[in-house]
Amino acid sequence: MPPIAAFTETAPISATPDTTSHAVAAEARAGLTAHPRTLSPWLFYDEAGSHLFEQITQLPEYYLTRTERGILTAHADEILQQAANGDKDKQTLTLIELGAGTAAKTGVLLAAAVRRQGSVVYQPVDVSETALAVASRNIQANFPGVTVRCQVADYTREALPLDRLPNLRTLALYIGSSIGNFSPADAKSLLSNVRAQLLPGDKLLLGTDLGPSPQKSIDTLLAAYNDAAGTTAAFNRNVLTRLNRDLGADFDTDAFTHKAVWNPIHSRIEMHLESTRHQRVHIPANSAGPALTLTFEPGETIHTENSYKFTAAAIEALLAPAAFATTRIWHDPQHLFAVTLATAI
Repeated sequence: MPPIAAFTETAPISATPDTTSHAVAAEARAGLTAHPRTLSPWLFYDEAGSHLFEQITQLPEYYLTRTERGILTAHADEILQQAANGDKDKQTLTLIELGAGTAAKTGVLLAAAVRRQGSVVYQPVDVSETALAVASRNIQANFPGVTVRCQVADYTREALPLDRLPNLRTLALYIGSSIGNFSPADAKSLLSNVRAQLLPGDKLLLGTDLGPSPQKSIDTLLAAYNDAAGTTAAFNRNVLTRLNRDLGADFDTDAFTHKAVWNPIHSRIEMHLESTRHQRVHIPANSAGPALTLTFEPGETIHTENSYKFTAAAIEALLAPAAFATTRIWHDPQHLFAVTLATAI
């Protein structure tokens, strides 16, 4: 996996349309011709997908966002104090957020940083230009003392150097349980790449959703990914709408149903799109290759997302190989979610 993307611009910079189209075409060809068929979850986040995900975070079944926000609200000042603990000339923090989205939860930490040090530079990166534009407007309107420097980029794929600010301690934020969307091997590689761009003593704040326990049932997990209103189903099917728009494909989105399942062997929720009938789908020739005709049988699925769930031991197993030492872990009262502060060693 290449190094994590840089955070060097004062306004969002998008990839060129040709580059974006080719990336979508290449991912669709690779995933849809594989067995079993897959699509990478980054394809979810076009403009419509980003809006749908923001709606998901407000759903009653989707406890992750509000639970993590509650942890951050309760402990923001303590988190910032712990993160700044180090050399006296690096007590001032700059916050860098990977996969920032609209930064809905980040304001809690930014407010704490401004209280602590008077001002703060916040450097968000996300694949969605729409989400970053919303984040920038909201933060600049509501948090005086925050300077926003954001960039549209896929931090898991693009090889850009980190733009460090001199004489500042860096706190890298990877909240929202985004790490759970990666396989364990890829998650370790991603964290290793983050660590390679930090200095000893810099910090990582990692949000992780916890697995089933006496306080947390499998039904609670499944409901978070299959809500009664059907918003998650619309979010999942939107990836096919994107392929129709970007690639000229002819998916009948109504011929696929959303499916969420718990995989106890791998400790993850899986999202799939399941074909309801025998059907053929055509994708015209594009920059990634010749035209494709795909045949789907009833019950055949496209695997679109994994969301791994963690234990304390699993969190430690992610961080230690990437040269991070756990500094502190905070939980909600029900132990649904964990926020871990780790130190680059």
